[in-house]
Order: sequence, then C-alpha cells, then structure tokens
Amino acid sequence: MAAKLWKWSADVLLYALAAFFLFPLYWMITGSFKDQSTTIKIPPEFIPLSPKLVNYTRLLKDGDIFHWLYNSIFVGVVATAASCLIATMAGYALTKHRFKGRDLLFGAVITTMLIPRQLGLVPMFTMMRELNLVNTLWSVILPILALPFGVFLMKQFSQTIPTELIEAGKIDGCSEIGLFTRIFLPVVKPGVGALAIFVFSFSWNDYLWQLVMLSDNAKMTVNVGISTLVSEFVANYGAQMAAATLGFIPIFIVFLSFQQYFVKGITVGSVKG
Repeated sequence: MAAKLWKWSADVLLYALAAFFLFPLYWMITGSFKDQSTTIKIPPEFIPLSPKLVNYTRLLKDGDIFHWLYNSIFVGVVATAASCLIATMAGYALTKHRFKGRDLLFGAVITTMLIPRQLGLVPMFTMMRELNLVNTLWSVILPILALPFGVFLMKQFSQTIPTELIEAGKIDGCSEIGLFTRIFLPVVKPGVGALAIFVFSFSWNDYLWQLVMLSDNAKMTVNVGISTLVSEFVANYGAQMAAATLGFIPIFIVFLSFQQYFVKGITVGSVKG
C-alpha cells in the first residue's frame, strides 16, 4: 500500500511539474490567437474565447517573418553542420591519435568553457569588424563553429569507441580519411545527433550576439526580429507571441528528428564499465 501511495504521489508531482514547465509554451501559443485588448485583459483569459488570426495575418502581410525564419534556419543549419564536423574531427584526433600536447590542448578547450561568453563580446566584435563581417549572417555563424562544449562532448563519446576498430581499419589499408568517414563516423552517429540538437538550439537562441551583430531588418533572425515588434510606447504582445510560435516550430522539428540520440548523447561518459 505504501509503495502504491509513493508511486501515485510521485506521478502527481511529475505531472504537476510538467504542467508548470509547459504552461509558458501554452500561454505563448494561445496568446498568438488573441488581439491586443485580450492579451492585456485582467483577469487574463487563459482559454481564448474568440480566437483570431489577426496576429498571423499581420506578420504574413508584412513579410519580415519570412526573412527572419530563413536567416535563423540558414544560420542554424550551416552552424550545426560545420560545428558537428569540426567537433567530431577534434574528438577523433584527441582520442585516437597520440601527439605532444594533446592533454594540454584539451585542457585549454575545457578552460574556455569556464569563461563567460559575455567577456568575449568586445574581442569578437572587433574581430568581425576587422573582417568586414558586421551585419552579416557569417558573423553569427563563425563563433559557433568550434564550440568548446561540442569538442568536449565528442571527445567523451569517442572514448567509448574501441581503438581496435581503428587498428583493424589500418591493417586493412584504409586511409586516414577512410578511417574517419567509414569506421569512426558511423559509430559516433548518436553523439553527432545529440550535438546537432545542442548546436542548433544554441544558434537559434543566441539572442545577445545576434543583437550585437545584426542591425539590418532583412538580416535579422527570429529572436532579434521579435524585439523589433516592441516600440518605445507600444508592445504588441499578440504579434510577438505569434512570431515566437512560428519560430518555435523549426526547433521543435529538429528535436523530434534527433530525439532518439538526445538521451544517449547527454548521458555518454556517465557510466563506465
């Protein structure tokens, strides 16, 4: 009886926590179907009694949302593909090759994870200005290509791959590129899938750096574009929630596509045996 009571209490607590964390998402989606007067209504209208498409109509009519979504998707796809490739190659080199300074190099990568990203805004901005990349999408993509966390994750995952597989490939006469693409890469696919979720989410939600770099409305991403819907005197909350809802769809699709790798990727290295 006590065991059943404990299980029932745990289930109730978990469902309550799930509802608590999902409520902002519910409020965003339902708020996108409310007009301005309804969004600021007190007491609030938790369930839209007369849902309207005025916010979506406005966004689609202006057309800016299409530019913002395209820019965000372009940044996310390019940054994710390049970052996963670089991190996987780094993990391969740090685990399957022995060279002087390997541990020191990996230690330097770990050390950079301890530095707050805000401290690098000024140096990175200066670098992008010298490269004439300010107000371009490449200025947003380049700092993501070699994320220290990506290198750390892929190194930890690569350590679970038996070195005998690589040695067997060498005996069969496989080249270095062949060892990486034909033997190593297919085995670490779950780790790459988990990393893809992290990198895409990071690039999609990197509001501060995108705000610093992007000023042209046609170059803005969804996060920065939503901020333009707030003026000095007026904040159209319904339009903001509609834009946020449209911006939520791609990241949700990416998570569903790679969710089979997510748990395995974030738990790698936690158990040794």
